[in-house]
Amino acid sequence: MALGRNSSPHTNGPRSTQWVMQQVLIATVPGLIVLTNYFGIGTILNILIASVTALACEAAILKLRQRPIGFYLRDYSALVTAVLLGLALPPLAPWWLAVTGSAFAIIIAKHLYGGMGYNPFNPAMVGYVVLLISFPLQMSAWVAPEGLLIDGAIEAAGAMAPDFPTSLQIAFTGSPIDGFTAATPLDAFKHNSGLLVEQFYQQTPLFAQGHWAGYGWEWINIAFLLGGCYLLARKVFTWHAPIGMLLGLSLMALFNYDGGSSASNGSIIFHLLSGATMFGAFFIVTDPVTSASSNRGRFIYGALIGVILFLIRSWGNYPDALAFAVLLMNFAAPFIDYYTPPRTYGHGKSGTIIHRSKED
Repeated sequence: MALGRNSSPHTNGPRSTQWVMQQVLIATVPGLIVLTNYFGIGTILNILIASVTALACEAAILKLRQRPIGFYLRDYSALVTAVLLGLALPPLAPWWLAVTGSAFAIIIAKHLYGGMGYNPFNPAMVGYVVLLISFPLQMSAWVAPEGLLIDGAIEAAGAMAPDFPTSLQIAFTGSPIDGFTAATPLDAFKHNSGLLVEQFYQQTPLFAQGHWAGYGWEWINIAFLLGGCYLLARKVFTWHAPIGMLLGLSLMALFNYDGGSSASNGSIIFHLLSGATMFGAFFIVTDPVTSASSNRGRFIYGALIGVILFLIRSWGNYPDALAFAVLLMNFAAPFIDYYTPPRTYGHGKSGTIIHRSKED
């Protein structure tokens, strides 16, 4: 967590790593509740499996490194990585996806570089990208929103959403879930075949029953936005990275929006409230270890993630490319730091030492 611009480097306070991670976990609750409301218990299962795996891997690596296991497990960093990965995975994904992704995130993306504070890449996003590249079929099998299943809007799904026993069977036995799956708003919009945006919205149940950016997904993004506002209010991080990302994404959407033709890339509100936009802006981009150091650097870092996110969404092969955008900018964070160094304590903006009188 970054200190304020005018803070002493010796400032003491309650914001330990443990406290910060606890706040992040609390802030994910609204998004988890809404995800569960629309997609069932699959996300909770993902989080539980990923959490057990992450904590076990963390303990095993700490033991191999002869580090105090209890001390490091109590900082909740491994748990936060697992929760973020679990939230990003498709609901009712096979159990081994969560195990593979969380194990890779902890062992390779985190401890291979020396542990927390030394990893150059966001561990949760590394685990997610490994799964997306290795198992694209399983990673694209998103459950249709429950309201559309119950209403029969998704004909292939039948009339009922999977109940609790069925959800467990799908997750742990690898049962096919084709009857319960549907395209995400970003995927459906990307494969629009010649319809004007207004026509596409009217003819696609996912949009016809939604308000702005796809049934269910808009409220999921609003829930993560509320969680992000909680973190801002608690001063867990500054506004620069998330606002930079949302601004960069919004400007790209504004400059490329053609009013709703069949070749449209989507409006600002569509991009802000679909996919993992708000989740990424407030829970991924704000990672203090893998982002830029200064406030100006964080704003640039976030803005460039927003630009890359729009470019890949619109012209790349992945409908939602948050993880790729974040990892690309993790590469660039040291470069941004070089040109946007934070103000050194005891120096003015020009780098000159601030002299104080005895009265000060």
